Amino acid sequence: MLSKGGKAMKKNSLILKPRPKLSLGDLVLAVSSCTKDTKETVAAVADLLASGKVRLQSDGKFLRAKVC
Repeated sequence: MLSKGGKAMKKNSLILKPRPKLSLGDLVLAVSSCTKDTKETVAAVADLLASGKVRLQSDGKFLRAKVC
């Protein structure tokens, strides 16, 4: 595949790499680095779980997260 300049484009190997296994604590730390306070962190994590953008997994089985 060629780009507009006629140079060959590199394949994106990121798509084929397995995703790293991160913990719920890693998610909370990542979100808290972008939020003002703990209430906003909890709300953002709850929204990510409720929307399905983030899924919890235990021993290969995906878990439902009930967000109250």
